[in-house]
Order: sequence, then C-alpha cells, then structure tokens
Amino acid sequence: MSRIRKFWYWGLLIWISGTWVIPPVFAGILVVDDVGMKVALRQPARRIISLAPHVTELLYAAGAGDYVVGAVEYSDYPEQARRVPRIGSGAGLDLEKIVGLHPDLVIAWQSGNPSWQTARLKQLGLKIFMTEPRHIEDVARLIERLGKLAATEAAAGKTLREFHRHWKSLQERYTRRAPVTVFYQILDNSLLTVSQEHLINDVIQLCGGKNVFSDLPGLTPRVNLESVLEKNPEVVLASGYETLWPQWRDRWHRWPSLPATANGNLFFIPPDLIHRNSPRILQGAEKVCAALEVARKARTPL
Repeated sequence: MSRIRKFWYWGLLIWISGTWVIPPVFAGILVVDDVGMKVALRQPARRIISLAPHVTELLYAAGAGDYVVGAVEYSDYPEQARRVPRIGSGAGLDLEKIVGLHPDLVIAWQSGNPSWQTARLKQLGLKIFMTEPRHIEDVARLIERLGKLAATEAAAGKTLREFHRHWKSLQERYTRRAPVTVFYQILDNSLLTVSQEHLINDVIQLCGGKNVFSDLPGLTPRVNLESVLEKNPEVVLASGYETLWPQWRDRWHRWPSLPATANGNLFFIPPDLIHRNSPRILQGAEKVCAALEVARKARTPL
C-alpha cells in the first residue's frame, strides 16, 4: 500500500470514528402489570387508551397525557382529559371504536372493567396493561411503570418525588396520632364498606384511623345496620353522590347514641379524591385526616 493510500485509509477511519455516530438501537420495554402479566413493547407507547378515570389521571401524572387517544366517560382530570375521545363507560366499552383508534397500548382496570371485554381486546391482538392498586405504594409504582411504557420517565419521576414528599408529610403528622374507629360508607341502603384489601383502608390507617370492618373478605363487603351499631364507630366517613349525603347523614341521626352521631363526626369525602386510585388519593387523605382530627378533639376528656 502506497504512503498516500495509507494516509487516506487511516484518515478515513479517524473521520468515521470521530464523526459518524451510529444511532442506538432501541431494545424495547418490558414491565409487569398489577396482575403479574408481562407487557412488552418494541417502542414507547404513542397511542394509549385508558379504560378507567383513575388510569387517565395516572397517565397524565406520568407525563403520557399527550399520547392518550381514547378514554372512558368521567375521565375529567386534568382539564385536558375532557377533550379526549370517549370509548365507553363503566357500563361497557365500545370495542369497535377502541380497535379503530389503533392503540399500541390499552391500560385497563382489573376489578372495574368487564373481564370478557378486556379478554376480547387481548384476543384481537392489543397490548393490555392491567391496573389494580390496593395500596398507596401501588399508585406510585403505577406512575413509574406507565412512565417507562411511554418513555416519559423524567416527568413521571417529578410526579413521584412530589407524591412521596406529600405521603411522608402525612405519615409524620398523623399516623401515630391517637387511634380513631371509622366506618367507611360507600352506599346507603345496602351499606357497602371497604376491607383491608382496599386502598381506602390504607388512607384510613395513614390518618391514624382504624377501619372497623377491615377484617371482612373482599374489596367492598356489604354490612348491615346492626353490625355497624355493634362496632360503635367514632366516625362515619361517606362518599358517593354528594347530593344524597344529606339524606344519608339524617339517617345516622336516628341513632343518637352512636359516638359518630353524638359527637357530630359524620363526614363526606369528595369521591374524585378518594374513589380514584390516582395521585389525588393523597388529597382525599388530607380530608380524611382532617376529619379524624375533628373527632379526636370532640372526645370527652377523661
């Protein structure tokens, strides 16, 4: 090889190694959902469908809101979510519309969406990620995993840091306060409540409360009036349709010897803050903690 050709050859290698940067190959994304199923994507999700209002909130919290192309009714937070096309409701999903939106990821709710419909979406080849948060930490883990699926880890990380800061602040302020017995009421006539398997039980404990029906099986067990009176709770917390709360509250007034009634410890918690398993659960916790503080102060001094 001549000297000139050698200089040209080595000069070319130096130029290639110094200026020609080979783009990194995307290795794909693999996460495990809340029911233990692996969800693998070749590329970050860019067309996402949400099958529950809390899922919509989680996606926006994880920085993936711009990629949500479909959501169920009542997906109304944050404000931008109101403009997302609707693909069904709690009564059922519009499978044809979901498929027509060509999603690369569908985020579902294990205990809230009809199982046959999510199974059908899987049969049609759609990627399904199931959510089923039972504890406050589960909300944080969902934000992290959704951020990974959408490659929005930076935004998700910012939300997570604030979430953990808020959570720690509530723990330090309320968890070791004097215990308060609590009956949580979802519905009135049928008296649905929550067990220790439910996220709301975590909130009650966070605030230093003791759920009087924590040991019952199932997420939302049904109880009767006699069992509530027997438990003798110091506080009744209720949530649901706010317009019905005055009627519910008046019914408890029929039992003036119940400590919750006698001390005026009957409280309504806005459902969007306590029934949605999203970062706003800590806003609901703020209201629960404040209610239990009122109850502590209402106790008769020994």
